[in-house]
Amino acid sequence: MISLAAFGAAQAQDKGPLSPMDVAMMKMVVSCEISPDGSTIAYGLLDPADPVKDNSRAEVHLYTCNVASGASTPFVTTISVSSVKFRPGHASITFLAKREGDDGTSVYEIPLSGGEAQKLFTHSSSISAYEWHSGGNKLVFVAKVPKEEPAPELPYQPEVYEENLSLNGAWIGDVNGGDPIRINTQKHVYDVTWNPAGTRIAFSAAPTPLVDDRYTSNRIYIAAADGTVSGEVDHKAKLGDFHWSPDGSRIAFIGGEDKHDPIDGRLMIVDGKGGKPSILHSDFRGKFEQIKWKDNGTLYFLASEGVKTSFGTTTLEGKMVKSIDKGDLAITHFSMANNRAVSLAAESNSHPRELYYMKSMSGKPQRKTVSNPWMKDRQLATQEVVTWKAADGLEIEGLLIHPLNRAEGRKYPLITVVHGGPEAHYDNGWLTYYSMPGQVGAGMGFAVFYPNYRGSTGRGIEYLKSSQADPGGKEFDDIIAGIDHLAGLGWIDKNKVGVTGGSYGGYATGWMATRHTERFAAGVMFVGISNNLSKWGTSDIPEEMFLVHSRKRIWDDYDFFLKRSPIYYAGQSKTPLLIMAGKDDTRVDPGQSYELYRHIKTRTETPVRLVLYPGEGHGNRKATARLDYSLRQLRWFNNYLKDSPGGMPETVVSEKAAINKP
Repeated sequence: MISLAAFGAAQAQDKGPLSPMDVAMMKMVVSCEISPDGSTIAYGLLDPADPVKDNSRAEVHLYTCNVASGASTPFVTTISVSSVKFRPGHASITFLAKREGDDGTSVYEIPLSGGEAQKLFTHSSSISAYEWHSGGNKLVFVAKVPKEEPAPELPYQPEVYEENLSLNGAWIGDVNGGDPIRINTQKHVYDVTWNPAGTRIAFSAAPTPLVDDRYTSNRIYIAAADGTVSGEVDHKAKLGDFHWSPDGSRIAFIGGEDKHDPIDGRLMIVDGKGGKPSILHSDFRGKFEQIKWKDNGTLYFLASEGVKTSFGTTTLEGKMVKSIDKGDLAITHFSMANNRAVSLAAESNSHPRELYYMKSMSGKPQRKTVSNPWMKDRQLATQEVVTWKAADGLEIEGLLIHPLNRAEGRKYPLITVVHGGPEAHYDNGWLTYYSMPGQVGAGMGFAVFYPNYRGSTGRGIEYLKSSQADPGGKEFDDIIAGIDHLAGLGWIDKNKVGVTGGSYGGYATGWMATRHTERFAAGVMFVGISNNLSKWGTSDIPEEMFLVHSRKRIWDDYDFFLKRSPIYYAGQSKTPLLIMAGKDDTRVDPGQSYELYRHIKTRTETPVRLVLYPGEGHGNRKATARLDYSLRQLRWFNNYLKDSPGGMPETVVSEKAAINKP
């Protein structure tokens, strides 16, 4: 059970450390769109459910910020919204939502002057994406294609795996009425956008709705306003953001360099009719995150470079100009108003994502929201960038949160948090979430380490691909080298090192707890890989795994993949391991967790526990499930990285796990 009394005590502390309940109730800005005239910013605020009352997902509520006054106004807070846009030619905001009683998700509209949001456009199935025509009355949208199925003749129907899947189609609709025109494609559509003249549409689509196809076979296509498909972009790699140039002659998009690129991080330019794209800044040692055209020859961009973000412009000739230093902000999204004013969603190491505004690209970001005012009563620990050399001399980068109020002459336990992917990275921003101990761990007396090992994003294509065909090899050796570097600082206790992570970070956790068990005193593995042989046959991304990770088939070298699996070394494990998994995970089947649990349980006397979350997939989405995970993780580390434990913690979550104990 989860005790309310403990949370009340943690919340009542003055200038105390951050608590698990604080993290569970933390709000943050997740999107922002500035009006064309720059006077208003519409933003989405993530509002979690109270985990002690309601195990439901967080909702995103719509707020507006008056740029001149800085005042924020709640606009839609009774339903969750997405895809917020300013409607062209109308003083209104539109968004996707599903109200109680609705059959599906529809386009809603609310005047900028306020009032009740009204349903503006609906379809026979839920709308998942849309974009306005410049005239403000037509829109292109994505929705499920209706499917006629024979009525069942028996009282029970089994599920036929990966067959009879529903496709997403794309339609052109008019809010004034009339039947929508379907774009003539039998592919599964993900996103759509008009050219500025409203005469053509670019859309992204894959052969089927399978996740593997989205990762490996998603392409950009061109269609006329009558729905006829007229062109295709010849790009066989991962696909991200794409936009028409102002004159419609080109499309800029973010994509992978080739089919072996794990991410969509390169900047591509292609003719507006389709064809072969060219890479702009092929030698860029970072990752492009977001783009927007400034004029026909210039693009705005947001990029990750190491643990920082950069914001600037580039010409099609390759002249890159970065805006002035934005301080310690890690920017996640931007929106432009007529090529001048900018709204930003950004975070720092002292607060989660908030809304910022700049009068121009060269301006200083002005913070416009304080979504968690109670944080002024919390004390935060120091966070710093750390670098070290791997065994082969490669420089690796990461982040370290010091124990709160660290005392000289004292040694502290260390929690190592390994990101998934491995095509991901940690920014020098907010690093405290339900599955990442961060400031909560620091408040409990731990140092918390976030390594960007080889294979991480934000360091260019060579660094990104450097871990391929070597699972569990140099990539994870980089992490151990980082721990050795920190131990050399003199205040980290190398005998009390823990490791945690989810997905590929869960694989790292299982690997460290078995292959390198002598180095780790505790582990918490989340939705992680334990057997690379069985993982291939039970995952929803087997082809993507081959193309951008293993680079060879398991049946060509079974012995290699077995020996790169934590189960192979489970018999030598001495690291107490807490394994947690979503029971409905399709990315890393929960069988991976069962396997490692059973191997350690059968072959050793090492403490091991398996916790399953029914209704959760590849990461917990619901409020109580998230809090439960956080409490179990922190309690496990507290038990095995501090004083000598008397045995495994209780199977239920107790009050003690909810209170910070520095």
